[in-house]
Amino acid sequence: LSLIIRLELGASGVWLGDEYLYNMIVTTHGVMMVFFLVMPFMMGGFGNWMLPVMLGVSDMALPRLNNLSFLMLVLALGLSGLSMVVLGGASGWTMYPPLMLGGYSPSASVDLMVLSLHIVGLSSIFGAINFIVTLYSYALQGGG
Repeated sequence: LSLIIRLELGASGVWLGDEYLYNMIVTTHGVMMVFFLVMPFMMGGFGNWMLPVMLGVSDMALPRLNNLSFLMLVLALGLSGLSMVVLGGASGWTMYPPLMLGGYSPSASVDLMVLSLHIVGLSSIFGAINFIVTLYSYALQGGG
């Protein structure tokens, strides 16, 4: 997506030809980078790898919750991609009005994007619960 943004900025109107499509790609790129790359992989991915190593255990305390957290991330990624297929909302990655209101984004794409962000938030909360339970049960109580 960033390559498409760079190509469009280099020769405006040649690649996409539509400012709505450009805004949609910028929105999707921002949301994907912040909510699907930085947060899940930097926090969740490294945490799932480092916390058991630091505690000297083989796995997290709640592996099924860990799996549910990952599956919710995949579901949210699919919903975010679906919102782009439905002519995604061109509201910027902050999703502030007026661009996210019905007159500017008439399809259900903004709703799908907001739903995917809520699911990513739940995934992050489940991962945090798993980190806290693992830390409490293995490190503070000596179970390992």
